[in-house]
This record gives sequence, structure tokens and C-alpha cells, in this order.
Amino acid sequence: MKIKREINQFIIKNTLLKNNSPFLINEDKKDNFLDNSKKYNSIINLELLNNINYINKHLEYLNSRLTQKGELIVCFESFQSRRSKLKIKNFKYLSDIYLFYEFIIFRFLPKSPFKKIYYFFLKNRYRHLSKAEVFGRLICCGFDLINYFNFQGYSYVIVKKIQLPKYDKDPSYGALINLKRYGKNNKIIKIYKFRTMHPYSEYLHNYILKKYGYGSKGKPKNDFRLTPWGKLLRKFWIDELPQLYNFIKGDLKIIGIRPVSPRFFNDIPKDLQNKRKSFKPGCIPPYVCLNKKNDLLSVFESERRYINDYNISPIKTDIIYFFYAIVNILFKGKRSQ
Repeated sequence: MKIKREINQFIIKNTLLKNNSPFLINEDKKDNFLDNSKKYNSIINLELLNNINYINKHLEYLNSRLTQKGELIVCFESFQSRRSKLKIKNFKYLSDIYLFYEFIIFRFLPKSPFKKIYYFFLKNRYRHLSKAEVFGRLICCGFDLINYFNFQGYSYVIVKKIQLPKYDKDPSYGALINLKRYGKNNKIIKIYKFRTMHPYSEYLHNYILKKYGYGSKGKPKNDFRLTPWGKLLRKFWIDELPQLYNFIKGDLKIIGIRPVSPRFFNDIPKDLQNKRKSFKPGCIPPYVCLNKKNDLLSVFESERRYINDYNISPIKTDIIYFFYAIVNILFKGKRSQ
């Protein structure tokens, strides 16, 4: 993408960068436009992230060249922008077929076991990227999100360096993912699921909660991390099937408190935090068994009730809750969050 004077003027006019000097503008996908002997207050990198071979390595390098709290602007083309630029966009089915073709070539292949074929023939000419993946990669690489805007069909993200990159070797990337959750005694375990969110979404959890808070279903509001097919997988509990492996390993029971992330654990009331530590989490949580609403208060209330019932009669409680869950799922339409 060629640098356009308009974007230059737009950035300066709107004073989107606080650290005004010095900054560099780059249209090359390579990193060697920077002087390795210097640290910069601000960097504007206008080469599309879609065209960069190793996105995280590129962002990690830019992190290393910035001062602490130094600012960076990067740009990319999102799915939505890509659709709006198609000449056949007004022909829904044709555009859907073409975008599916692009999805396979530029989205699936780079992340599949056949990625070497993609890199050999296409040389990473273009990759489909979502807003959630780009935001997640930036946070993973040590940046804090400041602002986000669209200009002339492209998306621009302004971030601030707040720490060193995490150098994550195992992000949520493929179809089968594992997520870090609290097990019994708050031991960190890996829970397996089919991916329903865009890659690197786990890094956005705190950002979305800070920006939007929780919704009525006990999940973050305006959660743009969820994919269209993810909604379908959740509707029929398909995304939860890999947790049977956790059950076989002994990490989970069939019925039990939710295996939650360390971030979500902090939002649980202190009294419930202390109670749930000594319990092994389960594949099916109490709010499903009791057909409670998915809002936070109902989830917490159902866990308290389960813990009290379990302390009185463990085996009987799990059997009764299991049959309640089957009835609620099959006949009352209870769905996965």
C-alpha cells in the first residue's frame, strides 16, 4: 500500500499521537527502516499487517525500538473492509462464494498443516485478518490499545508500549485450542475446546471487560471476538465436546463449578472464591442444571447452591443435577454461553 498524504495529514490534524517527535513512516514490510542504535517515541508503520510474513516477530521488533510508553500506529484490512471493496459485493451469493475461496486460501491455509504450500506459492502476499486477531496480537506483543479508526477502507490502530512481548508459543490459533483455567485448589489446568473465537482472543478479555463490562448473559458485552461459526458451535454445545478429554484425564467432573480463567476468578465474590477452591470443576456447570439465567448473579447463586447440596450428599447431588441438565438442554433449550 502506498503512503497517501491524506492519512499523514489526518493523523497530524487529529493529534492522534501524543509523542509528536520523533516518528518514522514506513511502507515496507521489512524491519530495517529503523536505526537499531536509537529508541523512538513514536512509529507509524503503514505497510498492511496482512502482507507481513511473521506478524508477531515484526511487532516484537517494533516494541524493542520504542521507548517505554512510546506509541505505534499499524494498519490492516479487515474482513468487513475486504467485502465492501469487492466489485461483486452487490451479488450476495457470488461474493459469499468468492470470500469463502479467499478464506480457504488466505485464512485457513496459513494456519493449517499445509501452510508450507501457502508460503511457497503465495509468499504471504495477503492474509485475512480480523479486528480481534490484530488487537490480540498487539496486546500479546506488549502494547496497550489507545485508539482505533477507519480511513479510506483500511483500519488503523494506535497503541502504547507498556511491557515486553509475551513471546507466546501457544496462542489460540487452530480449530482445537486449550485455555488456561483454574482447577481444584486453583491449580492451572488446560481446558480443551473447539475454537469459537478469532485467534489471540484470550488477550482481549481484559480489554473488552474494561471497555464494555458484562452483559445480561454473564459474558462481556459487544464481544466482537466470537466468529459466526462459533455461535453455531455454542448453540449445540459442540465446542464443549473436547472437554471429555479433560474428564478422562481427571481434570474435570461431569457436573461441577465452572472452570474459570484467573481474570474471571477475580470478579467472583470473595466468599464464593474460598468455597469453590476445594472443588473440582465440571463439564456441565450448575446454572445449566438449575436452568438459571446466564447473568453473573444467577451463575454465582447456582454455584453456591450446588456447593451446599454437594457438601450434604455428593453422589446424590451429582446424579440429580446431571438429569436436570439433560432435561434443560434437550427440552428447555438451555445453551452454552
